[in-house]
Amino acid sequence: MATRATKIVATLGPASSDPALLIEMLRAGVNVVRLNFSHGVSQDHIDRATAVREAAKIVGREVAIMADLQGPKIRVGKFAKGKIELLEGAAFVLDGDRTELGDVDAVGLDYKELPRDVKAGDVLLLNDGLIVLNVTAVRGEQVHTKVVVGGELSNNKGINKQGGGLSAPALTAKDMDDIKTAMSLRADYVAVSFPQSATDMELARQLCNVAGEPFKHKASLIAKIERAEAIPHLASILKASDGIMVARGDLAVEVGNAAVPALQKRMIRMAHELDKVAITATQMMESMILAPVPTRAEVSDVANAVLDGTDAVMLSAETAAGKYPLETVRQMAAICLAAEEANEAELNLTTTNKSFRRVDQSIAMGALFTAHHCGAKAIVAMTDSGSTALWMSRFDMHMPIYALTTRLATQRRMAMYRNVRPLLMDNSTDRDAALLDAERHLIKRGIVQSGDIYAITCGEPLGEPGGTNLLKICRVK
Repeated sequence: MATRATKIVATLGPASSDPALLIEMLRAGVNVVRLNFSHGVSQDHIDRATAVREAAKIVGREVAIMADLQGPKIRVGKFAKGKIELLEGAAFVLDGDRTELGDVDAVGLDYKELPRDVKAGDVLLLNDGLIVLNVTAVRGEQVHTKVVVGGELSNNKGINKQGGGLSAPALTAKDMDDIKTAMSLRADYVAVSFPQSATDMELARQLCNVAGEPFKHKASLIAKIERAEAIPHLASILKASDGIMVARGDLAVEVGNAAVPALQKRMIRMAHELDKVAITATQMMESMILAPVPTRAEVSDVANAVLDGTDAVMLSAETAAGKYPLETVRQMAAICLAAEEANEAELNLTTTNKSFRRVDQSIAMGALFTAHHCGAKAIVAMTDSGSTALWMSRFDMHMPIYALTTRLATQRRMAMYRNVRPLLMDNSTDRDAALLDAERHLIKRGIVQSGDIYAITCGEPLGEPGGTNLLKICRVK
């Protein structure tokens, strides 16, 4: 049976919290479970993380947990009637001092710094860009605007500034508390919302490391690229992170819808070049919140992300609040697999012209080159940290990478890596015993059989992070 290289991230929520359904979603192909810290309280996330770990045991396959931080609340306040209808040409005030509920003339702000971030002539986009306001004047704490594109505006809808320029910090007091919760449940990934620079990611890592110390746990960091200000600093943000999320919702509002497809390709390509992971997110299967099948455009969108080389595609409201969470996962898995099978992937041999300063990275590249040319059935990386498997996965080829590790945290983290199948093996300090154990793993799972060739990498002595220094080509007896 064909195995899928592209991983699926699914968001848990009211629609997917039933334990039996969660088990079926994992069986259908979910590799990473996202906990959205914008909703619920700390105990909700702890309970869901516990349910994920229990479901994974039942399914017999570890998955990664990603804690997605809320970030700054750049939103309008609440309305007396829950919502209003803004008419084109009308005057409307965003008032940082307003304490009473809003109406058709004005509304309060959750984001109190807005009057200092804008000036006359700026364009504000509300509710994911569906409502457009021109700033006519700023008077004290009041931002006076004229409605350019009207429509329904309800409680706590988001605010973006066209072209970017809002000064809200990426990490709020709530995020700092949520990081403590994420570390207590041993989240494998922490996604940071609205980072503008590498400094935001460096601060997040320090906070995660401190919060994780009592649990002897370190999380990988994902930078959610959703601000215009982040685009000029993509390389430095990536270097300070372990991966990026192409968060196409807020990003599209700030830079314009038309700019996003090219940015998506650029970000995925840059992530590959810098040995980071990439997640493509937002509205991938949006229609399946209410419909049992996706639109043709959504099918093409998911397939194109796969062809771009994304490590993972993400479902948000589709699985958190939609009517068909399980069907959505099944459809997405089928689309990914079909796109991969149609893609004539070949090892990019120009990589052999690169020079590698690290022995372990040279071994990883040598394994790819050798396995490709000797017709191996699989590549096996015995890895402590997961780095060897990550490096191998940056290159697109129709050959599965089996990453064998003795560390549960490493196995879970590698669940995000494209084309990597992470397996947990028994701890052994004897190299030959470990190599035999690795082959038994492959035979038991039907990955190789008598006469098949496979490539295996490991380190001597075993169990040292960054110590991969051996490549062996084996034929199953």
